Amino acid sequence: MASCSMSRLALATPVATSRSTPRMRAYGGTPLLKPAFSPNVSPFKATRTMKTRKATFTVEAAKKSVSDLSKSDLEGKVVFVRADLNVPLDGTQNITDDTRIRAAVPTLEYLIKNGARILLASHLGRPKSGPEDKFRLTPIAPRLSQLLGITVIKADDSIGSEVESKVKDLKNGQVLLLENVRFYKEEEKNDPGHAKELAKFADVFVNDAFGTAHRAHSSTEGVTKHVKESVAGLLLQKELDYLDGAVKEPKRPFVA
Repeated sequence: MASCSMSRLALATPVATSRSTPRMRAYGGTPLLKPAFSPNVSPFKATRTMKTRKATFTVEAAKKSVSDLSKSDLEGKVVFVRADLNVPLDGTQNITDDTRIRAAVPTLEYLIKNGARILLASHLGRPKSGPEDKFRLTPIAPRLSQLLGITVIKADDSIGSEVESKVKDLKNGQVLLLENVRFYKEEEKNDPGHAKELAKFADVFVNDAFGTAHRAHSSTEGVTKHVKESVAGLLLQKELDYLDGAVKEPKRPFVA
């Protein structure tokens, strides 16, 4: 997809969380972001800009989407997909809203159809000191299996020997769900060594986690330095196209 020129827009309807800190929100309550792409580093980078009663942000279309990759680009390749599977769970670890899981399906289906070997990564909640059972991704695997119509394999870690063994056995069109990436404190620090471990077996990186794409973490930014190609997923591309359209051709009237 061709790059579009940078555009700016002072957007409105701030939701005030306090008198001094209004926040801009998109649908789903997600704060609006300031996305920008660097084709040499990551398919998506973003920061948030706040200004009293206005929010200024910049949108630039993705240089490349996963849909630009053909079967010959993907078949047999190990593709590291960073999704946002941070779903709410009840006290007995049952998923109470699977919206984010369903949102990840189109990208995964595209990769499966084209014979990729998929490493699926996500965070869940805010673990404070390493692995915690209530933040494990275990409940997500069966629901994702139902939606995809295949058995999603679950790993008990996101790096290490167990992951290496499962990757070696991973066949074309199969999905390996890694454990919560935030079980390692190095994740949120964007530790270079940790990022290298996450990307150790990957040929391609797909960022499909719009809600966390503005964070420079090991699984969202650091991994891009250790793969041959980085692209936006279908969900991320859709959200960015929406923002790009809002900047270039905003529906009127809008509040500024």
